[in-house]
Amino acid sequence: MKKVAYVASECVPFIKTGGLADVVGTLPKIFDRNEYDVRVIMPNYLCIPNKYREKMQYITHFYMDIGYKNDYVGVMYLEYEGVKVYFIDNEYYFNGPTPYGDVKWDIEKFCYFSKAALSILPSIGFQPDIIHCHDWQAGLVPVYLKTLFAGDLFYTSMKSVMTIHNLQFQGKWDIKTIQEYSGLPDYVFTPDKLEVQKDAAMLKGGLVYADKITTVSNTYAKEIQTPYYGEGLDGLLSARWQSLWGIVNGIDYEVWNPATDPQIYKNYSVDNFRELKKINKIELQKECGLPQDENQFVIGIISRLTDQKGLDLVDRIMNDICCDGVQFIVLGTGDVRYENMFRYYQGIHPAKVSANIYYSDERSHKMYAGCDVMLVPSRFEPCGLTQLMALRYGTVPVVRETGGLADTVEAYNQFEGTGTGFSFANYDPYELLNAINYAKEVYYNNKEAWYYIQERGMRQDYSWYNSANIYKDLYNSL
Repeated sequence: MKKVAYVASECVPFIKTGGLADVVGTLPKIFDRNEYDVRVIMPNYLCIPNKYREKMQYITHFYMDIGYKNDYVGVMYLEYEGVKVYFIDNEYYFNGPTPYGDVKWDIEKFCYFSKAALSILPSIGFQPDIIHCHDWQAGLVPVYLKTLFAGDLFYTSMKSVMTIHNLQFQGKWDIKTIQEYSGLPDYVFTPDKLEVQKDAAMLKGGLVYADKITTVSNTYAKEIQTPYYGEGLDGLLSARWQSLWGIVNGIDYEVWNPATDPQIYKNYSVDNFRELKKINKIELQKECGLPQDENQFVIGIISRLTDQKGLDLVDRIMNDICCDGVQFIVLGTGDVRYENMFRYYQGIHPAKVSANIYYSDERSHKMYAGCDVMLVPSRFEPCGLTQLMALRYGTVPVVRETGGLADTVEAYNQFEGTGTGFSFANYDPYELLNAINYAKEVYYNNKEAWYYIQERGMRQDYSWYNSANIYKDLYNSL
C-alpha cells in the first residue's frame, strides 16, 4: 500500500478559488484504494460551508513552536466520497469570509500551515511515503521536511512532490519577515535556496527542496524554463529539468457530462448534439437577454477577468467581433478595468453582448451547452480547464497556443479533416480576430465540417483517469 498526503490550501467541495481545488478534490478519488491510501490536509477555514463543518469530527490538538510563537494546532476530520480529509484548525489564522486576504498575512498563515501539516502526521497515525504539495501555500513543506524535521526518524524516509499550478504566485516577501514567521534557519535564505532578488519566495523553497516537481501541462513545463514565462525562476527550473514533469489536469466526467447534466436546458450526447444542442443556445440567448436565433454564432468567455487571460486582446478587437451574425456572452469577475469594459460593450451593442459580471456555476454549465465557441486567448495558461469543459460539451474552443491550451486543443486542418478547435500563436489581437473569423467562416459555410469538429472534441478523453496513471508513474519513480 502506497501512502500519499496531499497538502493544499483549497479542495473541492469545501473551498475553491481556482483549478487547484479541482485537482486536490478530484485526483485522490481516482486512485485504486487497494493500492493507494491518498489523504488530504487543508486549513479549516471558517468560510467552509456549514453543511461540511457540522459533519467534521474532532481528532486531537497540541501546541507547536513556530518562529517566536507557540501556536495551537487542532485537527478535524471528515471522510468525503471515500477520501480522508484532515482540517488544520486555528481560528486566529483561518477565520474571515475568504480563504485569502492581505499578502503578508497570507504568508504568516501558510508558514504556520506548512509546518502544522507535517506536525499532525504522528498524531493522526499516518506516515506517508510521499507528501504532494500544491502551490506556494504549501511551498515550505519540502523545506521543513529536509531541515527542521530531518532528524526525526518518523520523517526521514518521506519524499516530496511540488506541483506548480501558477508560477506567477510565489509567496514572496522580505527575508527577515519570512524567517521570523517560519522559524527556518539562516542557511536556507541564500540565492541557491529561498532568496529571490533579495527577498524570499516560499514557492522557490519548495522547488529547491522537493524530490520531484510537476506542473499542469507538458508545454507549460517547457515554457517556465524560459525567461518570458519563468517569473524569475527559469534558471532553477532549467537546472532541475530532469525532475520536472508536465501532467495535464483532467475534469470530472460525471459532473461535466451533457448527457446527464441537470443544470443545462436540454441534455444531449455525441449521438444527437446536432439536433439538441441548439435548444440550449435558444434558451441561453433568452436567459441572457439576447435576440433568440439559432443561426447566430455565439461566442462565450468564462474566466477570471485579468490580464493573464488575454482580455486586452479582446478589448482591441471587440467592435470587430460584434459584427453581423455574432453574439458574445461573458461570465466572470476580476479587474475593474475588464468588468467595466464588458459592461461598456454591452451598452453599445445591447443585442449582441451580454456581460454577466459575477460567477455562477449553473450559468457556466448553460454556457458550455449553449455557446458555439469558447474563447481562451490567454497570455499564459498553465493548464486551463475551460477548454476541456468546452470540448466535452461540443463547444469549439478558440485558444492561444500556450501551456495546456496547446496540449489539449488540436487546431482544425481543413485538408486533413482533423482538429478539435481553432488556435493562434502570437499574442496579437488581429491573430485572435483571424482565428475567430476562420471559425465563423467554417460555422456558416461548411456546417458538416463544423459538426465533425464538435464530434471530435466530444470524443476526447480528458478525464482524471489518464492524469492519475501518469501520477502513479511519478510516485513509483520515488
